[in-house]
Amino acid sequence: MKREGCVFLSFVVLLTISGVEVAATGLPSESAPLIRHYYKVHNTCANVEPFIRHQVKTFWDKDKTITPKLIKLLYADCMVNGCDASILLDGNNTEKTSPKNRGLAAFALIDIVKRVVESRCPGAVSCADILNIAVRDAVYFSGGPSYPVFLGRRDGLKSEASWVDLPSPSISWESALAYFTSKGLNLQDMGTLLGGHMMGRTRCSNIVDRLYNFNNTGKPDPTMEKTTLSSLQKQCPKKVKLGQPNPLINLNPENPTHKFTNSYYKRVLANKSVLGVDQQLRYGGDTYELTDQFANYLGDFKGEFAFSMSRMGGLKVLTGNKGEIRRNCRIVNK
Repeated sequence: MKREGCVFLSFVVLLTISGVEVAATGLPSESAPLIRHYYKVHNTCANVEPFIRHQVKTFWDKDKTITPKLIKLLYADCMVNGCDASILLDGNNTEKTSPKNRGLAAFALIDIVKRVVESRCPGAVSCADILNIAVRDAVYFSGGPSYPVFLGRRDGLKSEASWVDLPSPSISWESALAYFTSKGLNLQDMGTLLGGHMMGRTRCSNIVDRLYNFNNTGKPDPTMEKTTLSSLQKQCPKKVKLGQPNPLINLNPENPTHKFTNSYYKRVLANKSVLGVDQQLRYGGDTYELTDQFANYLGDFKGEFAFSMSRMGGLKVLTGNKGEIRRNCRIVNK
């Protein structure tokens, strides 16, 4: 199942209008106001991308988990209320405080990057653009594709926990697809973006149902490969006593160093997925074909991942006179 014109950049077609490169129709309509090299074109912060890249590399050299943390942070932002950096806002009853966002990290990196950028280009670069650039660079440092990030986003003015509708890791395949399509993405985007689970970790509480009480049967998920099941049950107790930690486990045990690989899809085909929503890719008709393609061709996965990340980064963006450029990513301007 290949997206038409699959190999990136052949399918992220760039059109030149008045000397400015803009996204073609492959991206969501909201991304039309975004352009490449926005800060160079407007002469407000021409070197912002090298500034950000240096800071991300400094973090990544010390902690390889920064890549999955940033991917998860961008997903939590864009898929809830659009890519407006509302996930970064502090305060009571904000997206950040929602139980569904518990465990999000990488806020400190964004804070440092923002301070560096503000010292060089005061009031010029939005937190939303910083987050999108930082994710692209972290993916690249982990061995993934380097793709153009279309810029010009502005930051949202409010954030509410009630907006957070991120699905459970145990969501059905049909419900997961409905969720992605409701946001403006499609089945191929869903199957591709789930590939971000090639790296990172999750809490045992997110899989305990698969290990011990699948669909309220009192038994494990029968599709899970036996050795994988045994290994996960050793790491995740059936019940965690009060005061005991909720263990963290690797989403992809074959990738403990958090590299960009296609081993995630190979594990899906072998019924070794950790999360239930991932395993359902094997049984989803068209997503089986996509999974098989990505498992066998890393280059295809890299290209499609770059494209779907660009599409997600264009969801419900604020541009022009909408929103603002925050001086501090954690609070709105006074």
